[in-house]
Amino acid sequence: MKAMALARQGPVASRPLSFADIPDPEPGPGEIRVRVAACGVCRTDLHVVEGDLAPRRMPLVPGHQVVGRVDAVGEGASRFRVGDRVGIAWLRGTCGTCDACRRGDENLCPSSTFTGWDADGGYAEKAVVPEAYAYSIPERFEDAAATPLLCAGIIGYRALTRSRVPRGGRLGLYGFGSSAHIVIQIARARGCEVYVATRDAKHRKLAEDLGARWVGGTTDVPPVALDGAIVFAPVGDVVPPALRALRPGGTVAIAGIHLTGIPALDYEKDLFQERTLTSVTANTRRDGEALLAEAAAIGLAPRVTRLPLDKANEVLRALAEDRVAGTAVLIP
Repeated sequence: MKAMALARQGPVASRPLSFADIPDPEPGPGEIRVRVAACGVCRTDLHVVEGDLAPRRMPLVPGHQVVGRVDAVGEGASRFRVGDRVGIAWLRGTCGTCDACRRGDENLCPSSTFTGWDADGGYAEKAVVPEAYAYSIPERFEDAAATPLLCAGIIGYRALTRSRVPRGGRLGLYGFGSSAHIVIQIARARGCEVYVATRDAKHRKLAEDLGARWVGGTTDVPPVALDGAIVFAPVGDVVPPALRALRPGGTVAIAGIHLTGIPALDYEKDLFQERTLTSVTANTRRDGEALLAEAAAIGLAPRVTRLPLDKANEVLRALAEDRVAGTAVLIP
């Protein structure tokens, strides 16, 4: 099969992915194989390719926002049949027995494995996943449009929950990439006012088009105090302005898997009056199911740009340079 494979981590400007023929993966016990129809490109892919995340497997096929149809099932797999449309997401496996798993926090399982990091992902014509970690895709979403829901959507959904913004509340979004453009649609459907701080004019325009009440620069101060905020930009310098934009008792949730250093916080200005700073770590399958159901119910419309699989290096570079509005999707 054709795939974009990573032999060694490096800057995306060096074109580290190679278009290659590799053997078809075979599903093992409890696994399904998916013929990939589309794979969304995520900023986490960028961190894996460039080395912000330490390598866990090389060579590697990145990609973890995968939509396609089952074309083979492994021994004992019975949840899906050949021809079913499914999604493959970031979370690929957990132990099921540790304290975190038993209390329902499988996203914190120390033995978690991840698609496109621990195992080959969707920058390919076929991919394999344990059937217990695959998702049924609602019919209202065509293949490419469904891809960003499988990571950008799920992580954004969990971040929105962690921000503790009530329905009808005021939400701040710092950075406006793939995940934020999904979150704003969920928040608006819940009656929230959304205030967006981002540096790129193209992203500001998309935020306005999607109903942001206010759009400003990364460190600009929103005109009202926020009930909560989500930091999507992988830049620690954004955290203090986000905290200072909160009302007393508000929460900032950091959504990224990687963040540059956070400057020293001023206790009185940044944290006093019970302001909270929290992080988001991966997701649970429960988050994924809830996100897909709510997205279908509200008619969420991801903005996607389709590109051929062999353009993965160019797409990752555009993502690194903030030149992607919405989500770029690779088509095998």
